Amino acid sequence: MKQGTIVLLNGTSSSGKTSISVELTNQEEILFHHLSIDDFFNNFNGFIDNKFPDFKPAREVDDHVVAQIIFDPILSMYYSTIKLFSEMGLNVIADTVIDNDKRFNECLDAFFDQPTLFIGVMCSREELVRREQKRGDRQIGLASSQFDLVYCFKEYDLEVNTEELNPIECAERILSFIKSGQDYSVFKNLSKRNVSS
Repeated sequence: MKQGTIVLLNGTSSSGKTSISVELTNQEEILFHHLSIDDFFNNFNGFIDNKFPDFKPAREVDDHVVAQIIFDPILSMYYSTIKLFSEMGLNVIADTVIDNDKRFNECLDAFFDQPTLFIGVMCSREELVRREQKRGDRQIGLASSQFDLVYCFKEYDLEVNTEELNPIECAERILSFIKSGQDYSVFKNLSKRNVSS
């Protein structure tokens, strides 16, 4: 049995990754399993809230420290789960935000030997701000703060612009690319980045 394809969607918060993922999982030509980083964090937060309903920290902890203790290990588990699905022959949509060099390197390590279709989910900063304000469920300014970090990649197997195409059209374009039999070569040719300590 061959490895499952990983459709790696790279875009900021509010760029449209989840909407595209939903359309890809709803179509019936190719079976996909959608794994979102948000689900992994929501499960952890839900566990804490349910297990410790009266949980109150005794002191403040810096966000950077929280990221090192919790975020990075959960992200590692997320990448490992995607890789496991692919090894089991399951096609996976990876809906995440690659917003720093350390996380990119870990992603590259995890998926280098998997058939990974690297897709840029593009959207202008102005439209991201508009969507964020309309949604009301994201920290205002999050997408804009991620913009330069996420969109520093210049090479993708495929780009979809969610201002020009709706989620169904984006999904159809991705599906057409997969069915065309083209090689997914970009991700394998990317190099690790230098991480400053």
